[in-house]
Amino acid sequence: MNNLILILNTLIYKSLFIVGSGDVSSVIQETWKNAEGQIKSVVNNVIFPALSIILAVFFFVKLGSAYFDYKRNQDRFEWTAPAILFVALIFSLTAPTYIWKLL
Repeated sequence: MNNLILILNTLIYKSLFIVGSGDVSSVIQETWKNAEGQIKSVVNNVIFPALSIILAVFFFVKLGSAYFDYKRNQDRFEWTAPAILFVALIFSLTAPTYIWKLL
């Protein structure tokens, strides 16, 4: 009896998968439309601020270490790393205003 139930369940589930149209792109588009607001909210209110905080901390730490290197190397200040971190910080602070227009 148990084998018969197992076979019937297997046939029913396999037939359900065969009936599907196989149009994956429309399923993905529908899922995106349903979750778009939640995804945007989480990214704008959690991900970008967390990334901005991390970049700000790295920027000020690198700026401080560059200043101490400047004092040690007799008036030679390295701007490269602080400049890259500053640009990344500006990008992460302004990204929520235009990133969704690009996607």
